[in-house]
Amino acid sequence: MSDPNIQDVIEGFPTPCVLVGPAGKVLHNNTAAQLVLGSDFQDRSYLVALRQPSLVDAVETCLSSGEAARTQFVERGLARDRTFQAHLRPVPLGDAHGVLVTFEDVSSVGEMAQIHRDFVANVSHELRTPLTAMLGFLETLNGPAQKDAKARDRFMGLMAAEGRRMNSLVDDLLSLSHVEAHMHVRPTDTVDLVALVDAAVARNADFAQTHNATVTCDFAKQVPAITADAGQIDQVLTNLLQNACKYGVRPEGGLVEVSLRYIDHHPTLRSAAVRLDVLDHGMGIEDVDIPRLTERFYRVDAHRSRDVGGTGLGLAIVKHIVNRHRGRLNVRSELGKGSVFSVVLPV
Repeated sequence: MSDPNIQDVIEGFPTPCVLVGPAGKVLHNNTAAQLVLGSDFQDRSYLVALRQPSLVDAVETCLSSGEAARTQFVERGLARDRTFQAHLRPVPLGDAHGVLVTFEDVSSVGEMAQIHRDFVANVSHELRTPLTAMLGFLETLNGPAQKDAKARDRFMGLMAAEGRRMNSLVDDLLSLSHVEAHMHVRPTDTVDLVALVDAAVARNADFAQTHNATVTCDFAKQVPAITADAGQIDQVLTNLLQNACKYGVRPEGGLVEVSLRYIDHHPTLRSAAVRLDVLDHGMGIEDVDIPRLTERFYRVDAHRSRDVGGTGLGLAIVKHIVNRHRGRLNVRSELGKGSVFSVVLPV
């Protein structure tokens, strides 16, 4: 096989690929390799091209022994590092052999493993807290408070609250799992958003009253139906309404405004759209917290969130549902004045 044909073959690889000759020089590489290693290493020593000691040692071993090898290579980036699994195999080149190095990007595998570990740790923590409290209450009821009717009633009420909190957490985890399982399945129902918002506001009227919130609705005259999953959009509405009532209403009471607007052309979605805004007049959210609001278990005020029964998963569920519907979620807030949670869905 002639050299030009070797270059054609290597260029056809979708992954970064480098061929090192018997003398230790880079004979061929492809565009993907240049993006990772830099473009100025053709016909130069592999010591200069590959740089990292573990990979250099692996190439040297493969050249001398003629045996395949494998090692890791880390690309340092401004935003984040990328980890590659480097596979090295000897290839015959005339009377000697060179080394073919291919790079497999395994960054996402490591990131997913870390996400999984963090998720398990967070769930364990969230469940352990109420379980520990309930076990403490039971121990007290079986001991010092065994014959104290007043203390028994108090502890039973606290245990019931902790039980409801665990039940809410399990419900939200199941909801999140269901949304993720159907992430790539396009919704097919025709949904009347005006009717859905009216129903959600009416259903959450007692919840709003409990949190001293007054909910008002303002709909545009023309709000077309959209293609969506009615149950999931209802969950978005409920989560946003309850969040606004729990965290966006001051102790003395406040207003939560829900509006629907038609947009004939949304620049990001590149189509007609409907925008749902849920606006409160509470204390607002600091800029540093806004990008993290949709992270699982992230809370701006952890103590307050637990006091009002928050699981830390509500906005994560909203984000996943909106993504499934190819929509956009946007949060604007000003300290001391309140917040607006906007959901834009394509028509």
